[in-house]
Amino acid sequence: MRYSFAVAAALLGASAPADAANDQVLRGPVPEWVTPAELLPVPQDASGLMFVRRQDSLVHLDDKGQSLHFGFRAKILHQNALELGNLTFTWSPSAGQPTVHRIVIHRDGQAIDVLERASFEILRREDQLEQASLDGLLTAVLRVSDLRVGDELDVAVTTRAADPTLGPTDAGLLALSPEPSPGRYRLGISWEPGQEPRLQWTPDLKSSVVRGARSLTATLDDPPIVAPPKDAPQRYRWMRIIEYSDFPDWQAVSRTFFPLFRKAAAIGPASPLKQEAERIARAHPTALGRASAALKLVQQQVRYVYVGLDGGNLTPAGAEETWKRRYGDCKGKTALLLALLGELGIPAEAVLVNNSGLDDGLDTRLASSKMFDHVLVRARIDGADYWMDGTLPAGAAPSVRPVMPYRWVLPLAEAGRTIERLALAAPARPTELTLFDIDARAGFDQPATITSTRIVRGVEALQEQVQFSAVTPAQLLATFSQQAVGETWQTIDDVRWHYDAKAEASVLRITGKGKIDWEDDGGGARSLSLPGGGFNPPDKRVRPAEQGADVPFYSAFKYDCWVTTVRLPAATKPSRWSHNANLHDRLFGRTYYRAFELRDATIRMVRGSRVEQEEIDAATARRDNGRIAAFNNSMGVIHYDPDEPGPMTRAAVRVPATDEIDWTADTVPCLPSAAAK
Repeated sequence: MRYSFAVAAALLGASAPADAANDQVLRGPVPEWVTPAELLPVPQDASGLMFVRRQDSLVHLDDKGQSLHFGFRAKILHQNALELGNLTFTWSPSAGQPTVHRIVIHRDGQAIDVLERASFEILRREDQLEQASLDGLLTAVLRVSDLRVGDELDVAVTTRAADPTLGPTDAGLLALSPEPSPGRYRLGISWEPGQEPRLQWTPDLKSSVVRGARSLTATLDDPPIVAPPKDAPQRYRWMRIIEYSDFPDWQAVSRTFFPLFRKAAAIGPASPLKQEAERIARAHPTALGRASAALKLVQQQVRYVYVGLDGGNLTPAGAEETWKRRYGDCKGKTALLLALLGELGIPAEAVLVNNSGLDDGLDTRLASSKMFDHVLVRARIDGADYWMDGTLPAGAAPSVRPVMPYRWVLPLAEAGRTIERLALAAPARPTELTLFDIDARAGFDQPATITSTRIVRGVEALQEQVQFSAVTPAQLLATFSQQAVGETWQTIDDVRWHYDAKAEASVLRITGKGKIDWEDDGGGARSLSLPGGGFNPPDKRVRPAEQGADVPFYSAFKYDCWVTTVRLPAATKPSRWSHNANLHDRLFGRTYYRAFELRDATIRMVRGSRVEQEEIDAATARRDNGRIAAFNNSMGVIHYDPDEPGPMTRAAVRVPATDEIDWTADTVPCLPSAAAK
């Protein structure tokens, strides 16, 4: 269930409480548990979009669930703030009816009741239908007419939230934006006797929090703009937040959701899924082969559609129902996959994860199901754990590591399990590898035959699989011919794509002809800056002193490689060719590498870069800041001089040409540790 006072929350810089309502908007008085904050006087020198005289984001808990109140009164100071009058809120019909308490314009001492001459328009629309999302939400829209600069707009709404899956067990958070307009803001939670939740708030609210007998509030007047430490890990962005939860621990969350998936994965004795499992078992003798076939069946034969109707946002559809209708969300697909694996005798469990990348620091949060937005399967096969996601394309086979870089996950178990940390490591294989082969044997002034091959892994590879597998080779050639011919390519003769399941890679190969921009250095000498041959120097890792000297600096794991082979003009002597310096350096936890080799009338270059450490401490950052000036940021350059022999130095490492090895292999010489002497 979700409630969003869209424009108000955006302009006021607040996160409104979330949730609920039916197919109409009611009017009524403010609940007894709501005590609006005192109005803050508007200063004479008020500037900006608006001044918020008060804003209340409040939650109240009872034995049936929670109520959520959002109210504000803001003076409009700029014409751009008139958008505050475009009121929109969304709710789930199964959760109850929203109640609007007031929508009033205050002008020159008069109070104008907007609802006396206007009403909400109720829309049923699926805002994310293009993303295969069916949530069943209703949207109320009201455009406040005759709103003027200088007016004060006063709005208050309360909604009821009662999740059909969790019942009275509640959890959530209240937050204030890092950049709110000037004014008074209050975050608060209250509860009926016996309903006190676990509470936790961020350190930046410590001086603002007031505990009552059955309440907790934080009031902030003219809160300053806050910024998370620059280049810091995601967990340092958790600011100005109050958390509340009825779950005592993560084991309780695990225990709550386990029976839902156990029930959804149960199938009857005459279920067609038993026949599917039998067919898979006959066709595949090994457990891994059977698991792979079951996963592919769920991925290919059941299309992904998020289903949030009637509280289904937390309750999984049954495996048989999902198979019958041939569509389902992550929960339905997980239940279906668990059912098939169960029939195949493969132990497996559902695991809650966070796909948004916001799970860094999850171990410091209150236990809550709302910290997760996705569920997948972990199976035990031949003594090893394999991750399986039924919502991904069929190229995503069972793997020892999830496709997404999860840091914390929550397995579901009858007795309950706590969150598990998944150790992230630098990629062992390049996540992006580009091969560029320039056949210039025809001469400096003739078009060269160029072959470009791009190999990508991970989420991008799966995205390309979906995109490219849906078009014919002729369509692929026509598209690239239209888009790519220009500076590098004069003609494109062939485009080939395939997904390499063993290498877990998308491979795109383009062949054509192009003009090579040889530099004329005079006297018949030529030079060329090789594609992908250089590195930009890294930026300094510095931040303002007030952001914390002990906060680490962050870089996401990444591993890219560029391999260029130049087949030299046949009329030249290989001994007259040279190249600039090799490179091997490490700054800010990232390795930089470049190597050349002149062999068999070709010059080969490999340039690799990998982030080895996601986080580095401030001392390392200061040390490497001082090394940036000496960083070699030269392009990879080859040079030909017909009158001077090139340096006759033996290559430090052997650099393969683009066609000498399988570059989709698990080990490729893109870094010093993998380069052969």
